[in-house]
Order: sequence, then C-alpha cells, then structure tokens
Amino acid sequence: MKVAATTALGGRHVLRCVHCAAAQQASDLLFQCAQCHELLEAVYPDWIPLAPEAAQRLRQTWRERRLSNAPEDVSGVWRYRELLPAIAPTHIVTLKEGNTPLWPLRKAARSLGLEHLWIKHQGMNPTGSFKDTGMAAALSMARAEGFDCVCCASTGNTSASMAAYAAHAGMKSIVLLPAGYVTAGKLGQALEFGATVLQLRTDFDGCLELLHEVVRRFRAYLLNSLNPYRLEGQKTVAFELLDQLDWNVPDHVIVPGGNLGNSSALGKGMIELLDLGLIDRLPKISIIQAAGANPLVRTMRENGGSRLITVSPETRATAIRIGNPASWRKAVNVLRRTGGACEDVTEDEIATAKAELGAEGIGCEPASATTLAGLKKLVRAGFVKTNDTVVLILTGNMLKDVDYMLERGGNQFHGPLDADPELITRTLEKLYAGH
Repeated sequence: MKVAATTALGGRHVLRCVHCAAAQQASDLLFQCAQCHELLEAVYPDWIPLAPEAAQRLRQTWRERRLSNAPEDVSGVWRYRELLPAIAPTHIVTLKEGNTPLWPLRKAARSLGLEHLWIKHQGMNPTGSFKDTGMAAALSMARAEGFDCVCCASTGNTSASMAAYAAHAGMKSIVLLPAGYVTAGKLGQALEFGATVLQLRTDFDGCLELLHEVVRRFRAYLLNSLNPYRLEGQKTVAFELLDQLDWNVPDHVIVPGGNLGNSSALGKGMIELLDLGLIDRLPKISIIQAAGANPLVRTMRENGGSRLITVSPETRATAIRIGNPASWRKAVNVLRRTGGACEDVTEDEIATAKAELGAEGIGCEPASATTLAGLKKLVRAGFVKTNDTVVLILTGNMLKDVDYMLERGGNQFHGPLDADPELITRTLEKLYAGH
C-alpha cells in the first residue's frame, strides 16, 4: 500500500452505506442509502497510511493548536479538521466544544482492584453533553448547504445541543419530544435557546419516525445521529482522548448505549486513527445499556448482531431510553472490530454507580453511570484485568436530571427544622455520632 509523505488529509469525502457499501454522491433528506435504505457514513477515499514522521508532525500540529486562540483551533472538534469533511471557515459553527477533562477515578479503582482507571467527562461540553461535538460538525454542514432551519427528535440532550448551536448560528430549530419523558433541565435548555418544541404522545422512536415524515414536507435539516456528519464531529472524542493520553492506547473504553451514535462515532474515530498509522492498536470498546432499554444487548446475545431486536424501553436513565436505536448496525461493527463487550445493568446498579461517582466529586446524569456499573460486571467476568488501562466515557452533566438526585437523597436530606442553633447542633451531633 502506498504511504503518504505529508499530512494533507481531510477534504474530499463520500457517503457510503454501512450495510451494502454503496457509495452515495448525495444523500436524501433522511441520510439513507438509495439502494437498501440503511444508514450512511462518511469515508475519505484519498486517505492513505501516514509515514511515521508525517504521523508525528500531525500529532504535534494538533498539540500546538491547543495554544491558539483561533476559533477553529480552540474547538475540540475543528482542531482535528484534517480528519473531518472540509467546510469553509465562514460556515463553521463552534461554541468551543470538546476540551473535556480526563480524570483519574481513584476510589472506584481501589474498590475494583484496577491500576489505571480514568473518566472522560463529555458532560463538560457547552450544553452539558457529548452531543455538542457532533452538533458542531453537522450544523456547520447544514449552514454550508444553505439551510436556515434544523430539526431533531430527542430524549433531551440532542434538542438542547441543537437549539444552542442553531441560536449561535442564527438559525431556527424544531424539536419533537416524547411527552412526559424529558427532564425539566433538558426541556428548559431547548426553550431557553429558542427552539420550537412539540411534545408528542409517543416515545423517542415514535418521534424519530414522525420526524422522517415531517422533513419530507417541511424544509429543515435533520440533525439526529442518523446524520453521518453528527458522527464525524462526535468521533473527535477519540482523537482528543488519545492526545490527552500522549497517544498511549487504553485497553478498554466503555460507553453508555442509547441510540448508539456515540459508540459508533467513538469506534469510527479509533479505527481511522489505526488505518492512518496514528495508533498501532485498537482499544476494546464496550457498550453498556440499561436493562429496561437493552435492544443491542439482546441483539448480540440472541442472534450475534445479525438482526435488531427492538424493545419497549423503560428506564430512569432517560438519555438512553431508546428501544429501536438508529445506529445499531454501526455499533455492532464497532463491537466486532474492537472485540468489545455489550452488557446491561439494572436501575439499582445505575443508582449505586452514580452515587459512587458522586462520592469522588464527579457528577453525571444517570445514563453516564451505566459505564461504571457495567465495568463492575466486566471485572467480575474477567474481561477487564487488574493492569488494564480503562477509560469510562461520561456523556451528560449531573444537572441534566436534578429530580433523579433529589429522589435519591436518602438520609443526607433533613428538615425542615426550626431556625434554632441548639437544635441544629444536636441534630448534627446525632448524625455524626460514631464517625
């Protein structure tokens, strides 16, 4: 195979079907294959493996951009623009997304007997979720294609992110939500950023199906994760993570699984880094779902990933309350290519893991806590070993679901008490007796 001598990457891309591999010169409004109607992905036919010195120059370029104040360099997405579709600078939309912290998880590591446990907190993005990295890329593409209105179906995080980026770009946004199943925090974000919100008497999967019909009748650019440009932005978490680890590949990366765009994007990013010669091996990417919303887990267990088994989802982890995930086939490919595991965890296991993260000063929404809950099962099964380096991806901020935290305050929450210092002192002495 020919080896590249420079770092001239990016630019020309084509959309290709993830199922039949048919190339699409242009997609329809639903981003579906013209032959088999499956999802599309962006591929870069001009890419060739980099010579070692070229790979090192590219890694150094990305590192140097951290010190730049140019908007495209400050962005944790556009910083890696060599590996993204080319878009004119005038069309780029950014809220300085990415740049999320990588923290050691010490108490949990000791409890599990692990030597190297990290969390990558995507909930530290501008609107509080990983969706922002994908939105930066896809909404920029919408602007480049001349759209002035964008739309999505959402369990909450997508709508919050889309509305913020649309507002920043001076565009209109339309959201379809399942009535009664979106937290007040997420709904409030979409409203604050000026979105038109329609609450529907159906679940997320029903909202997405209806949205398909709407975009055929109303000119708006679809921004759900079946849009391949969403995943192009979201894949940059792989680049940023490796950059933060000085390009030492972890043994395991564990992510929550809902509509499965995030795990698909992470896998795509890692595979592209390997194919280009920027890393020498892949981490095992494992996907964790809630037991009440586990279509991928059932699909892998019951037929090895050949046919999606949909479910009627029910979980308090509303961000992953999805029974018919759009990106399931992409996620199956990631599991197969990286050798990752697919597990589900109960509501109690999620709540316990969330509390354990909180005890380390790290807040997240319930869906994110599935990663720690799932890690426990993978350690018990021997899939994760003591000396493995493990990274958990937290996808949403704790303030996304305040009600969940208040419901589980337990014996930490007291009162109301009289405004009496002696009473307060006696209460505290009683609470802390023996500590």
